[in-house]
Amino acid sequence: MNPSQNSTRRAFMQSTSAMATALYVSGLPAAPASQEKLRIAVIGCGGRGGSNLQSVSSEHIAALCDVNANNLNKAAEQHTKARRNTDFRRVFDHPDEFDAVVVSTCEHTHAFATLPALQLGKHVYCEKPLTHGIYEARRIREAAATAGVATQMGTQIHAENNYRRVVELIQTGAIGKVSECHVWVGRAWGLQSPEEAKAHGDIVDVQDRPANADPIPPELDWDLWLGPAPERPYNNVYFPGPKWYRWWDFGNGTMSDLGSHWVDLPFWALKLKAPTTIEPFGGPAHKELAPASMHVRYEYAAEGEQPEVSLTWYQGTHRPENPAVAGWDSGVLFIGDKGMLVSDYGRYKLLPEETFKDFKPPEPFIPASKGHHQEWIHACKTGEPTTCNFEYAGWLTEANHLGNVAYRVGKKLEWNAAEMRATNAPEADQYIKREYRQGWSLT
Repeated sequence: MNPSQNSTRRAFMQSTSAMATALYVSGLPAAPASQEKLRIAVIGCGGRGGSNLQSVSSEHIAALCDVNANNLNKAAEQHTKARRNTDFRRVFDHPDEFDAVVVSTCEHTHAFATLPALQLGKHVYCEKPLTHGIYEARRIREAAATAGVATQMGTQIHAENNYRRVVELIQTGAIGKVSECHVWVGRAWGLQSPEEAKAHGDIVDVQDRPANADPIPPELDWDLWLGPAPERPYNNVYFPGPKWYRWWDFGNGTMSDLGSHWVDLPFWALKLKAPTTIEPFGGPAHKELAPASMHVRYEYAAEGEQPEVSLTWYQGTHRPENPAVAGWDSGVLFIGDKGMLVSDYGRYKLLPEETFKDFKPPEPFIPASKGHHQEWIHACKTGEPTTCNFEYAGWLTEANHLGNVAYRVGKKLEWNAAEMRATNAPEADQYIKREYRQGWSLT
């Protein structure tokens, strides 16, 4: 390692230590659980929720909840002593029975299951994206800071070593100052023609809200599944998941789903928070359905040693024009003043290859993760910080949702993060904070 790399590494370690201290003080876990095993309430037991349940089953599962009786009964076969509920609001009627909550509901109810847990001082693991919208992300981030508990958003790839090596390279200046970043995913799910849907392997072929109603599956409580979303008749284009994720009332499409994983890398490496402008490309937006393909360009102001940087997100058939991305179905491209780095979940490459043929990366200095779920469990018990806590995840979620807000408004937004509004587009307010169905509120 050359002297400049060593100096940069030292500075990074100092800033990382300071960040960890700040996270501990400002929200992230303060009250360790006293018993040997955590008592966990699991809200959402099927699909992703079933996987999360399995990952925390080393602890004591005190409660299980799901609007789908099949999921609930299957989970109960393994955890026979757990209290069972269909309505997650009833879980919180028994706060003395659990210390922590795992939330794996559909996106549109994440905040409604997470906020009461935080208000009760419970540790929370919530699947990505953290919330359905910007206002909700802000509420959850602030509530977590007040609660002083262990929190973690389910961006499992954050725990893998490849991301850590890329962050080390970017933050120690391997490619110099980064001024441009491109993030793309090959998945093309959402509003598109039937022919395109078939070609892209989409699981739903629909161009508008169906006029007819299908019989509600006997195992499903449809009213509870809708939760705060506007009432509508049941149809099998919404359920089971992940069909719902393309409908604006329930999800935000690929931008918020895969953006949680892929934008995570530049967010971490470049220490990003709130963009200043967000400009959409592709459209016009559909009232009901998120797009299969589009892209959005974010601009971030200079922060500390990091200069101004543009970050562009692409999904579906939209891709960066840079030849460096050839052969990478999905990935992240960092462009610095000394070279480029392209990465996906499991590999990275420094470019041009000739320039970096003798390059020696720094010795790894970001510790390996205990595992994404185990990191959270450890934090609950010891008070140590997690890496995808709600302070970090809240800003990441806000930024991803801003891409969809700009797309739906159909113009470049000038963003005031402190006031949580687009100063040049009051019409964006309806997408920043939505109205909830009667009987549901975030209080």
